[in-house]
Amino acid sequence: MSRALEGVRVLDMTHVQSGPSCTQILGWLGADVVKLESPSGDITRRQLRDVPGVDSLYFTMLNCNKRSITLNMKSEPGKELFTRLVSESDVLVENFGPGAVDRMGFTWERLQELNPRLIYASIKGFGPGRYADFKAYEVVAQAMGGSMSTTGFEDGPPLATGAQIGDSGTGVHTVAGILAALYQREHTGRGQRVQVAMQHAVLNLCRVKLRDQQRLSHGPLNEYPNRTFGEEVPRSGNASGGGQPGWAVRCAPGGPNDYIYVIVQPPGWQPIARIIGRPELADDPEWATPEARLAKLDKMFQLIEEWTSLHSKWAVLDALNAENIPCGPILSTKELIEDETLRSQGVIVEVDHPERGTFATVGSPIQLSDSPVTVTTPPLLGEHNDEVYTGLGLSADSLAELRRNGVI
Repeated sequence: MSRALEGVRVLDMTHVQSGPSCTQILGWLGADVVKLESPSGDITRRQLRDVPGVDSLYFTMLNCNKRSITLNMKSEPGKELFTRLVSESDVLVENFGPGAVDRMGFTWERLQELNPRLIYASIKGFGPGRYADFKAYEVVAQAMGGSMSTTGFEDGPPLATGAQIGDSGTGVHTVAGILAALYQREHTGRGQRVQVAMQHAVLNLCRVKLRDQQRLSHGPLNEYPNRTFGEEVPRSGNASGGGQPGWAVRCAPGGPNDYIYVIVQPPGWQPIARIIGRPELADDPEWATPEARLAKLDKMFQLIEEWTSLHSKWAVLDALNAENIPCGPILSTKELIEDETLRSQGVIVEVDHPERGTFATVGSPIQLSDSPVTVTTPPLLGEHNDEVYTGLGLSADSLAELRRNGVI
């Protein structure tokens, strides 16, 4: 069975996380992703190593389904090889600092000359303007994209989220741009630039908070548990921030992740009242309607927690789901990596690596009925030099000379 992006060649000049997360998705979808690295390799091959002398999990978990070649772009022979690679690629993806590729001599105009059908995708920390040359990392993007100011509890400092919305979130946005450009090329025959900024991607993921910023001009945000409101959307702890109130309530035996998140929809209040042993609250005018409960959400979830704290999160999950009440246990990283349901779905997969052995990683969350994903092991540094460069017409003697001269 053919795969969705079969026949699409991606020249992957990315490193660390935002770019590799993008190109790995393209690889999962069937593109031939050729990761171009300097002879010293992507820095994450060595960062946060847990096994001495082998590629780190940081690298392996972001670079499955790719081939690796090395190239010294500072050398003239390296630049010549690069022009040949560009000429035979459909997509080029990079996440260097602003202007880095231009300084190598490969502006967008030059790349268009080499390959008018090329789709050139760039990930940067920020868009043009005041912030353009600032360095960006995951949490910097969270800080400047609206996430941190709205995450945490009202009386505490702003907090980063564990979800990598700055890096991998930007990678997903870039995939969308690349796929759109590939589709448009089918009609126009032309490639185009795709540009995504980390700050912009985080802001897009925080759009409900901008919704609430504008709602503030018409009065307090009643679905928030906060008692007072200023001129900006406050941090609101574990409140859902949506139309239906929600909160994480403690479960037995009281460990750090013994919690379950519960949403209280209007039809759910009567069964919740019965389950927690307070059936009289279903008809009590002080509790019976969403409007009545809105002013005392903290007390409502306290009542629920008095019951959940006596039971495990899994027992609570079963009891509430039996009544169609939206809820979800807080799953730790250990629980997730061992979860048999996720493994059976191919969302947690085991991959064999030639040097480190077997490791677990996240499989493709994108499931296509006619394009199944098989997660393959990430490449060793320069593993596919001979394969790729021979495909460009280089002889064995030429490859040997390039190696001697430090070009590859």
